[in-house]
Amino acid sequence: MTSIPILDLIPQRHPFVMIDKLLVCTDNIGKTSFFIKESHLFVEKGLFLEAGLMENMAQTCAAHIGYLNKDKTIKIGVIGSIKNLEIKQLPKVNDTIETTIEVINVVFNTTVVCAKIYCNNQLIASCEMKVSVTDKEINA
Repeated sequence: MTSIPILDLIPQRHPFVMIDKLLVCTDNIGKTSFFIKESHLFVEKGLFLEAGLMENMAQTCAAHIGYLNKDKTIKIGVIGSIKNLEIKQLPKVNDTIETTIEVINVVFNTTVVCAKIYCNNQLIASCEMKVSVTDKEINA
């Protein structure tokens, strides 16, 4: 897999970026990593908050879609739904989380994935997420 700067794959921009690297990308699997800094928007009392975990999963989907469509303009995506969200533990400042998404179904511009976040090789969060890509392009 060719290394591409993460901002070339996702529509989000700082300070709202919650992935650092795309580690794996196949037709059905995407895997990212994210180092949690104390100064991050979603860090409170030394912990990366639930909203950050959900957005991290969504951005992993965006990076996966962006990589598969790397020759096209990045489009804005939206979370359509989140089902069966389970958060077992919040990661701490200076932790690196790894997030894996597995594509379950794709219908037109909507992708359904099973997302899992690991910290220190332990599953800390998971859900089923539906993400839709709009026709709106980002302004680079």
